[in-house]
This record gives sequence, C-alpha cells and structure tokens, in this order.
Amino acid sequence: MIGNSRLHWAWFVDTILQEAWDTNHLPAPVVEQVTKRWASGIMPEEILSPLLVSLRSDIPNQLPLYLASVVPEQTKLWQAYPFAKVITLADVPLTGLYPTLGIDRALALLGAGETFTYPALVIDAGTALTFTGADAQHQLMGGAILPGLGLQLQSLAKNTGALPATLLPTQLPPRWARQTPSAIESGVIYTVLAGIRDFIEDWQSQFPDSQIILTGGDSHALLSYLQDQFPETARQLIADPHLIFWGIRSVRLKVEG
Repeated sequence: MIGNSRLHWAWFVDTILQEAWDTNHLPAPVVEQVTKRWASGIMPEEILSPLLVSLRSDIPNQLPLYLASVVPEQTKLWQAYPFAKVITLADVPLTGLYPTLGIDRALALLGAGETFTYPALVIDAGTALTFTGADAQHQLMGGAILPGLGLQLQSLAKNTGALPATLLPTQLPPRWARQTPSAIESGVIYTVLAGIRDFIEDWQSQFPDSQIILTGGDSHALLSYLQDQFPETARQLIADPHLIFWGIRSVRLKVEG
C-alpha cells in the first residue's frame, strides 16, 4: 500500500500474513533498480524487513506484488515490476463506491467487514484521519476526512510565525495548558477526541450492531488518549493495524478465484 507518507508492505504465504513493515518512499532511480533486480530474482534490501533479509534463500523468485496507491507518481514507478497487479476500486466488492474514494479507505473498509463482519465503521488515523462506513449489505454509507493528528501539529508550526513544532505526546496532555507546546497538543487532541466520539455516536444511532475498527499509524496513540478521556467509547473499538492488508487479501482471493 503506497500511502501519503510511507510505503506499507505485507508478506503473505498463501493467505497467512507473515510480516508487515514500512519503508520511506523511494526515488525513481532507486525504484527502477529495485524492480529490475527483483524481477531477475534478486531480492533488494531497500524493501526488505530484517526478517525477510534473514530468510532470503527461502523467498521464491518472481513474487506477485498486489499494489494499491494514493500517490499516482509512486504508482507509476512500481508498475515497472512485471509481476505487479494494481488494485483499483473496480476490484473492491463493495457497492456504492464513488470514483474519487481513496483506494486505501475502500480496502480498509473491505478488510474490516470481511474480518469482523458488517456493518462496519473504520477510523483510520493516518496522515489524514478518515471515517468510512458500510451497512450490512456491504454498501458504502459514506464518511469524512480531516487532517490527522500529526498533520495538524505540523501545519501550525509551518503556517504560523511563532508557534513551535511539537510531536504527539505519549500521554494525554492537560486540557488547560500553561505552555504553548502543551496548548497546541491540547487543542488538537481534545478536539479530535470529541469529534471521534461524536461520529461514533451518530454512526451507532443508525447501526447499533456495527463493528468499529481503529487502524493507521497514529491509532496506538489515539486509542491511548481515548482510553483516558472516553473509556466507554474506547471499549467499543477494535484496534487492528492490518485492515488494508486484509482488504488486499480479499481482493487477491477474488481475482485468483
């Protein structure tokens, strides 16, 4: 999965996930060399996790690569690998999908529904924070998008003259801060938490038996904050970092019959 910030990898043997890891986006010349070596049977270390490096002799040549992307420029680079299959919305067996829906959201929703049953609401805490829901008939009901926690913090530092850069704290910050960095953390985090609870409550008013699954790079921090601020809400969430990969697995099974 090519995300806005990183490449997200998963290694499957048949339908069993062996390992998942992340790498940075690679520049075009590096991807060109990587895909050439990979196609010739040389597994490039630029994309391998430490475990796969140690198991290199056991990895078969010409591995199929199922690829989904929200970054068109990166998509083109990896299509040079001859065993790549690009997943599009047409491959996702959900109804009601609209043309501009991100493939990452569609795959995460598919993965959630197929793994935890429908109806399902996915809260993806990545570069963007998204809400995406489907009903019991596997139909997309809609969702919402806002800047993720990290992006909100970064935007204040980048687009103001005096506000400092700050990172996500390990614990829920004080609501009424007495220092500027803490005030930024408080404003972003408490507002996001209140918004998440509101979206969940509205969704549950329509689909009271729905599963609610939390995923994405900031999901661990977000779940910790919710457990402190809204423990009842937090107890209703299922945390799963691999929803998109479960969605890709479902598409692969559909494609291969």
